Order: sequence, then C-alpha cells, then structure tokens
Amino acid sequence: MAEIVNLKRVRKDKARRERDCDAAANRLLFGRTKAQKAADKDAKERERRTMDERKLESTRRPEHSEGPPAGPKGHR
Repeated sequence: MAEIVNLKRVRKDKARRERDCDAAANRLLFGRTKAQKAADKDAKERERRTMDERKLESTRRPEHSEGPPAGPKGHR
C-alpha cells in the first residue's frame, strides 16, 4: 500500500527548503556578522589615526618668502 502524504505539509517543507537555500546564498553574498563589521570599522579608524599621527606638517611656503608669486593674482 502507498503511504498517505499530507500535501499541505509537503508544500510547506518544500517552501522552507527553498527559503533556507536562498538565505544561504544571501549570507554568502551580503552577510557579515556585527562583530566583523565592528572589527573592520575599528581597523579603519586605527589606520586613520596612525596616518594622522605620522602626517608631515604643511609644506606651504610662508607668506614673507622670496620667489615667484604664490597666488594667481600675484600680489604681495
């Protein structure tokens, strides 16, 4: 004899498997945990601070230096 199957249950199980498959694909494409995002943010901030600390002072010439005019108008 054949086994009695609840078609409603079969449909729901199939839909659940499809949703799980779609969710797994989206996790691979877009998913990052909150901890991963925070770690990347911290690393970026730490790198920015390090670069700011090592930044050289401005290399612009002082206003009273001799040489060609600094601006487009050429006034001193």
